[in-house]
Amino acid sequence: MTDRPTSSPSTAPDRRPGAVAGDWNRRVLRIAGPIILSNLSVPLLGAVDTAVMGHQPEAAYLGGVAIGALFFSFIYWGFGFLRMGTTGFAAQAYGAGEEKELGATLLRPLLLGAGLGGLIVVLQAPLAGLALHLLDPGAEVARLARSYIDIRIWGAPATLMLYAILGWQLGIQRAASVLLLQLVLNGTNMALTLLLVVGLDWRIEGAATGTLVAEYLALGLGLWLVRRSLAALAATIDWLRVRDRARLLALVRVNADIFIRTACLQLVFGLFARSGAQFGDATLAGNAVLLQFQAFLAYGLDGFAHAVEVLAGSAVGAKSRKAFRSAVIVCSVWALVLAALFTLVYALAGPWLIALFTDISEVRAVAEAMLPWILASPLISVWSYQLDGIFIGATRTAAMRNAMIVSLLFFIVAERLLTPAFGNDGLWTALLIFMAMRAVTLGAYYPGLERSLTGRKAQAA
Repeated sequence: MTDRPTSSPSTAPDRRPGAVAGDWNRRVLRIAGPIILSNLSVPLLGAVDTAVMGHQPEAAYLGGVAIGALFFSFIYWGFGFLRMGTTGFAAQAYGAGEEKELGATLLRPLLLGAGLGGLIVVLQAPLAGLALHLLDPGAEVARLARSYIDIRIWGAPATLMLYAILGWQLGIQRAASVLLLQLVLNGTNMALTLLLVVGLDWRIEGAATGTLVAEYLALGLGLWLVRRSLAALAATIDWLRVRDRARLLALVRVNADIFIRTACLQLVFGLFARSGAQFGDATLAGNAVLLQFQAFLAYGLDGFAHAVEVLAGSAVGAKSRKAFRSAVIVCSVWALVLAALFTLVYALAGPWLIALFTDISEVRAVAEAMLPWILASPLISVWSYQLDGIFIGATRTAAMRNAMIVSLLFFIVAERLLTPAFGNDGLWTALLIFMAMRAVTLGAYYPGLERSLTGRKAQAA
């Protein structure tokens, strides 16, 4: 799982602009496999946090962690551009064989992440106060949530720097390093949470401290892995290139586009939850259960979305239309197979899986009634995930931004028209229309992206 030096031909990074079909399948699975495995550790971490807090003497502890975790999820999801944007730039520099630019594609987002993380720490009091005011939990839950936030907030620089490291390692096709970092981060977090909360009875402070320590341990490992990768690639740090105005502006532009795209996505799911709440608590809870199914789908398909992100980005750097098309086709075929597998599993085991999430009969009835929409979701959603990966890898983020804004408008119109007439079925229809429109609108930009991959290197492919 460690990176090897390039001195051995058998272990040298594969930057070939094209490859035979067998090679492409191996390359895709070598990237997607570790990403899918690393994604599996994310819901496990949430399950451990919920379980240990759920066995505290008062329910307020579980509520405090839930509110605190929601606070960090909202903030960190907004800074997800540090991962996505970094992968695209790194993949293109890797494909083009630009060793000096490889170092710069790491340092720019790494320094940006440190700065933004520091700003979050400085602004912790007003940010936490605003969040608790908007969420308006009970007094005891608010007190415990604030204790959780006040400790974990100091990990913001480490978390955002890790985003940059993960994006860069993925961009240079070190998926095994990404897996190792995620396993260390989440595994250490789970172990420390159990030790501090269950073993030492630190309660909510233990959960926050476990996460904080795990974040800095993972950052230390990430920096060490980065150093090894830079040496293996013979990449150097050129501070003049790091400070290059045009490249800095490109980084800001890409990150701003991804931020807007992510904000629109968050807004859709926020509006979905709000609209579902009008049908009562049972419907709200039933929808929440099925959204967990959608989340697991996203964790799985993200593996192939990341694979196409890396391989298509590398092809863009090499200006190879042939390699670009091969990466898109092979990754998309594998993603479609996985999407069909999700549909099959949900069709065969859907009611049983719902029962694992809840034993409340009213909630289960709602979830089972809406299950057909989840059966359709994988085969509809897969295309938007794949296209996101393609355009992130190519750093054509303006198209992503524009497509997401249009898709958001389609969701709002569909929800307004369908929900009054068809109730919760109309709401789920609107969500799937949104997923479909993400693919349709972004797909409209795809032919132009492929045509742009011309030049001397394209002829060599």
